[in-house]
Amino acid sequence: MFDTGLQAERTALAWRRTALAMAVGAVGAGRLAVPVLGALALVAAVAGLAQAALVAVAARRRYRVVHQSLTTRGDLTGVRQAGVPIAALACSGVLVGLLALAFVLGD
Repeated sequence: MFDTGLQAERTALAWRRTALAMAVGAVGAGRLAVPVLGALALVAAVAGLAQAALVAVAARRRYRVVHQSLTTRGDLTGVRQAGVPIAALACSGVLVGLLALAFVLGD
């Protein structure tokens, strides 16, 4: 029997907030980097938005799988590790960091 303390729901909401923060960060970094990088900054911002969307979709799918596993089995034995959202988050962090570095060194 699983604990009905809404842990899966809180985790899903945390990933949703993370995806939203990634989208805001990508747009903000892209906007600030346009004077230095031009169109390349816009391409990077769109890539960051795509990564944020990937995190949101993967987190939603994972929540469904976790919820189904918990309600049918009572445990998480049928759930794989969360590699896609974590990898997309890491790539987004690197992308924003590179944009920040280009902005600082571009002058």
